[in-house]
Amino acid sequence: MKRKTTPSQLLWLIAIFFVAVNLRPIITSIGPLFNVLLDELPSTNTKVSLLTSIPVFCMGLFAPLAFPLTRKFPTIIMPMLLAMIAIATILRAILPTYSILLLTSFIAGTAIAIIGPIMNARIKAQFKERTASALGVYSFGIGVGATLSASFSFAIYEQTSWSIALGSWGVLGIIAVVLWVAIAGEETLTQIAPQETARNPWRQKEAWLILLFFGLQTALFFSFMTWLSPLAVAQGFSLQEAGYLLMAFSAIQMLGNLAIPWLVERYFTPIIWLTFLSSLTLIGLLLFALTSGVWLWLGVLLIGLMLSGLFPLGLLLPLNAAKNDTEANTWSSMVLSGGFMLSAILPLLIGLVIDQTNQPSLAYVIFGSIIIIMQLIIWALSRTTKGFNS
Repeated sequence: MKRKTTPSQLLWLIAIFFVAVNLRPIITSIGPLFNVLLDELPSTNTKVSLLTSIPVFCMGLFAPLAFPLTRKFPTIIMPMLLAMIAIATILRAILPTYSILLLTSFIAGTAIAIIGPIMNARIKAQFKERTASALGVYSFGIGVGATLSASFSFAIYEQTSWSIALGSWGVLGIIAVVLWVAIAGEETLTQIAPQETARNPWRQKEAWLILLFFGLQTALFFSFMTWLSPLAVAQGFSLQEAGYLLMAFSAIQMLGNLAIPWLVERYFTPIIWLTFLSSLTLIGLLLFALTSGVWLWLGVLLIGLMLSGLFPLGLLLPLNAAKNDTEANTWSSMVLSGGFMLSAILPLLIGLVIDQTNQPSLAYVIFGSIIIIMQLIIWALSRTTKGFNS
């Protein structure tokens, strides 16, 4: 019989949600202003793509620091990291140069990197019986932050400037610091510090497959957030219309972030869901690339909804594969570290390809290839992992 959610768990869900809201705006606010930054900096597709690739790469590179830093600074680590994100974001409004954009991308990416494994471990320990649902709240928070920044950055730019549009999201970090201190207090991750014997994930085929899957699905998310607006403009959309398309893409993800993990806990197996979601993502891509009007919009909504389900499933895979809390920590750290570094390549690759060929349509070929590779990995996981099919 499942235990009921206690008030303390509800408070933790609130804290988790507001932390999650801050993990994407510094990245996803770039997409709707991509063409604006090209003109006003001025810059190239490759250089603007770096503003999303650098924080994502940092999210992978510095993820292994999460638990050493947590053991060293158990009571202040989370407020400190949230403050780093807030300060880095606000600096974009104060010092509007490309160099500052690069520096703040690095600072925020480092903080986000360390937060990721900490939150995964917290969720695994605090919500042992409802891990998927708690991850759904976490993913929902990420989706809310991404949606807000993707939806309103261009509108803020129209009323103010691109620097204020990018920097205004630092307010979310200030709110998160206050709420975390109020809710968490001194209760930190000390009770879930690694203690048990654990398999080394770097020597496990299953862990590598999960890493590759997580990296590719995350690469798709960040690439669509970065390139959806420019690709829509290349198809004839105005900047405002492309902004609405990106807003719809982001908004639909909030539904999937909550609904799909809930459904996964109750119906079918993870392998069925992964196969289903990745297949519909491919169909959505074809609609976006080859159609117009209502069908194009349907394709974008389909991509957004499916990717919103793939992300929490990607977070869930290492937790399900883990045999204890220590493995949950180490496997999640490996998957997040390697996965995010892998995912940082795709937005930059698309920028390089478009700069060199002046053919935006090649982005669709890259997207389709990634989805097919993901489906091959899902097939390999289904043959490797017994628990993956149950």
